[in-house]
Amino acid sequence: MPELPKRRKKKTGSRPKVPVPRTRKQPDAQPILGGPGGLGIRSPRIPQKALAVICRSLATMLHSGLDIQNSIRMTADKLSEPRAKAGMLEVQNAIKSRGEIAESMREQGKRFPNLMTDLVQVGEHTGSLPEVFKSLAKHYETNVRLKRQFIGAIIWPVFQMVAAILVIGLLIYVLGSLQGPPDQKNSLRFDIFGLSGTRGMVTWFVSTFGTIGIIFVGYKLIMRNLAGRQFLDPLLMKIPVVGKCMRSFAIARFSWAFALTQQSGMPIKPSIHQSIRATDNGAFIVCEDLVWQRLSEGETLTDSLDCTNLFPPEFVQTVHVAETSGTVPEALDRLSPQFEEEAQRNLQALTAAAGWGVWALVAVFVVYLIFTIALQYVGMINDAASGNF
Repeated sequence: MPELPKRRKKKTGSRPKVPVPRTRKQPDAQPILGGPGGLGIRSPRIPQKALAVICRSLATMLHSGLDIQNSIRMTADKLSEPRAKAGMLEVQNAIKSRGEIAESMREQGKRFPNLMTDLVQVGEHTGSLPEVFKSLAKHYETNVRLKRQFIGAIIWPVFQMVAAILVIGLLIYVLGSLQGPPDQKNSLRFDIFGLSGTRGMVTWFVSTFGTIGIIFVGYKLIMRNLAGRQFLDPLLMKIPVVGKCMRSFAIARFSWAFALTQQSGMPIKPSIHQSIRATDNGAFIVCEDLVWQRLSEGETLTDSLDCTNLFPPEFVQTVHVAETSGTVPEALDRLSPQFEEEAQRNLQALTAAAGWGVWALVAVFVVYLIFTIALQYVGMINDAASGNF
């Protein structure tokens, strides 16, 4: 444990209720809630939907008194996802010789999230394994539900955008087909963005869908890399509606993870580590060292979180009141669903904004097309009047 300099003193409130221990160095964790792996190379990580099934099944069986070996075997039998089934069978085989669930999960590499393996280890040592699996199941089920809601919410704006691109491409083709041969002087000449005919339509589709594809693939590659998240997420959080939604989700996850890790008896340093990583937000993850430095120098948890400028004043004030009474985990456990509800409202606002943005973009296209065709038509009339047609 780092020495606490005498020149630094606590400001207000009390220290976190769990003392800072001498712990092993935590491995670098990948973000817990990253998007689906893929992009040509399948990610080894078990999908969150399968993790929810695993945790829920193990929680139920362990609560009923079934031993861990049979619980894992029966859970593996009901899994249809290949990575999840293979991972659980390997865990079952490893337990026979090792005897520890968490270490057996860690041997699978990146299949199981670090948050899950660390909490399982705490549950094994404290005898609260069923409760840990139950909380993890709720966590992953919530994430799956929110992801499904987000995808459902953006389907209509995406459909509108694709439809607008297809209509413009069709219009480019139709206007091009109305034109006469290029060597015919008095034929009609209409184009959109300088494009016309079959070649123009292909160019339009390649430029639009190609650009969207490059942006999507680039985003997925960046978000699969921790350094990329630490670069991109702070930029995204500066966007008014998007940033508010991301912040609410991150704080909800932090609150849940910190409450669970503290209630399960995890030491403060790995608890802070896993709670910040559970936000799945690069802007929060990059502040992990700063938070721990402030804590190790004698600052309160309130001041350590406040110095990141990521937590809203009402959250910081709630933590301050709870810290003085020694009930930080309980307070954050109550705050987590409140921020989750706020995040869902922000998500609805984001979806509405995206819909209006698509409509505005389509309107700009329509206005541009009308003026373009009208000006080209007027130009042809002027050419005809001057004898150049």
